[in-house]
Amino acid sequence: MTTAPVTIYSTPTCHFCGMAKEFFKANNVEYTEHDVAADLEQRRVMIEKSGQMGVPVITVGDNLVVGFDEPELRTLLEL
Repeated sequence: MTTAPVTIYSTPTCHFCGMAKEFFKANNVEYTEHDVAADLEQRRVMIEKSGQMGVPVITVGDNLVVGFDEPELRTLLEL
């Protein structure tokens, strides 16, 4: 498994955000979560990184994944 830092930009009502967080927990992946519904500064950061408002936006090191793309996350996390 990679040691790259994992960050998820999410909202409390996002179904795919919940799926991504469950995937991380099931695979013992530590991550930092930013609730972009409440944290305007992190929302700005997310939009700058991804160019859009959709969530989840997930970073694995310098790699950006928009949406819950489990195959891509497995590859980036070396699972």
